[in-house]
Amino acid sequence: MRFPLDWLLLNKWYWIIVFGCFAVMIGPLITIYIILFLPSTLKAMMVFGIVIGWSIAGGYKDWVKARRKEEKLQSTYMAFQSQSERELKSS
Repeated sequence: MRFPLDWLLLNKWYWIIVFGCFAVMIGPLITIYIILFLPSTLKAMMVFGIVIGWSIAGGYKDWVKARRKEEKLQSTYMAFQSQSERELKSS
């Protein structure tokens, strides 16, 4: 007798997604427990380190998004400019 969803359990990407979700759920819990077991001065340092690291990552993400948007606008402008130049030459 075959299990009706055995193809799903044998799929590599299914297990990658399952372990990824597990890591996303358990990782922060383990981090919080580690921080709680530290001495008070190290707790404060770890919390500030996490906040500063999170801020740096967020700022970098915003910078990359703005740069991509700027490049997209510039390439659109260049395409429009070359199209208008072709139209002027053909006139």
